[in-house]
Amino acid sequence: MHSQNQNIQSNGNKQLDSPNLKILEDQLNYESMMTKKYTNYAEYCTDTELKSLCQQAAQKHKQHYNQLLNYLNGYN
Repeated sequence: MHSQNQNIQSNGNKQLDSPNLKILEDQLNYESMMTKKYTNYAEYCTDTELKSLCQQAAQKHKQHYNQLLNYLNGYN
């Protein structure tokens, strides 16, 4: 019986199924795009408080990107 979240190969390695892999790929792209956008916004901000908020948002999205990437690397 296959789980919805993962398939188990005969050698015991975990493998993501196609729909879940696509969702993670889309989320990685989203996090990357948001990191770039907030970094760009921060460069244009003249207000220091707003600039700081944009930088924090960029860092948070970068952190999410790295967490997703680490999760995917756990399936190799």
